[in-house]
Amino acid sequence: MTDSTIIYTYTDEAPALATHSFLPVIQAYASQAGVPVTTRDISLAGRIIAHFPEYLNEDQRIPDALAELGDLAKTPEANIVKLPNISASIPQLKAAVAELQGKGYALPDYPDDPKTDEEREIRARYDKVKGSAVNPVLREGNSDRRAPASVKNYAKTHPHRMGAWTPESKTNVATMGENDFRSTEKSVVIAEDGALKIELVAEDGTTTVLKESVPVLKDEVVDASVMHVAELEQFLAAQVARAKQEGVLFSVHLKATMMKVSDPIIFGHVVRAFFPKTFAKYGETLKAAGLTPNDGLGGILKGLENLPEGAEIKASFDAELAEGPALAMVDSDKGITNLHVPSDVIVDASMPAMIRTSGHMWGPDGQEADTLAVIPAVLDDGLVDTGVGGVRDD
Repeated sequence: MTDSTIIYTYTDEAPALATHSFLPVIQAYASQAGVPVTTRDISLAGRIIAHFPEYLNEDQRIPDALAELGDLAKTPEANIVKLPNISASIPQLKAAVAELQGKGYALPDYPDDPKTDEEREIRARYDKVKGSAVNPVLREGNSDRRAPASVKNYAKTHPHRMGAWTPESKTNVATMGENDFRSTEKSVVIAEDGALKIELVAEDGTTTVLKESVPVLKDEVVDASVMHVAELEQFLAAQVARAKQEGVLFSVHLKATMMKVSDPIIFGHVVRAFFPKTFAKYGETLKAAGLTPNDGLGGILKGLENLPEGAEIKASFDAELAEGPALAMVDSDKGITNLHVPSDVIVDASMPAMIRTSGHMWGPDGQEADTLAVIPAVLDDGLVDTGVGGVRDD
């Protein structure tokens, strides 16, 4: 490989059409200068396949392109231009695994509740794939994410439409304010090279090791925070009641792809808070069937089709939907709510969109309405999710 080689990455998400259509253009221009263009597969499917070679036939295996590019990113010769933001929530990961299995790839299922060492090891491999796995690896290097002048000038000439706000607007944002990540955040400067152990000390004195060893360097800043589940549940129940009382849509705004450990758990607590009667009565049945609110309402409703009491549980969900506040919708025509999929509503995209739309989101009736935007996990987006959640699901 020469220093002038261009490595072009393939994706399989929303940018797929643009990715595939732009490649011939780059190849045509680069060929005139004698610059070779090669490709790497860092798509979700590609990352899954690369992590389980021993489960696959020889002709199905592919190298770990992300690891290769991660090493290259740390060299001074590499210049990275606008990386694709390839992320995956657990439902998306499971769907990709199921699709690959259907195509003859003998991949293991994603273990929601690993009980054996083998299952824990499989879960750990999948955990490296989910979330915004690409960004933290490749952005360690010389990543140029500046927008071209032509793009900036177009945005200035054609700014986003801003809807009109009125003094009567009931739209509001609710955050915990205490016992959340922001209020419990602590930082320390490390005195010397070494390693940290992350432990959870319960009220009864028992200690659970969450991560055995985290290497640290002298003068490195280590930052940690936690969220208290009991207070989170109280907060969420209050916001559901408040949205009902004020006659506004209820919505939650998280980032279950980047914050891949904590935010899916928080999302699951939101689903429980919106349907308290259903989970009080059928929670154990759903758990036994492997249907978790962490995956969203959509996954549960689909799974009910295979349960003997599925119709009864579905009726309970429908009844609480009718009793509670109106839910903000991702797609009102298809009945996809704000609580269907944890990765459907990403806070740094959904909140600006709501603000530009007069503080409105779409309701079940297909009309815009004032909204209570619930943001339980207020945390600097620049912090890295180490893989240890600050939220326990108990």
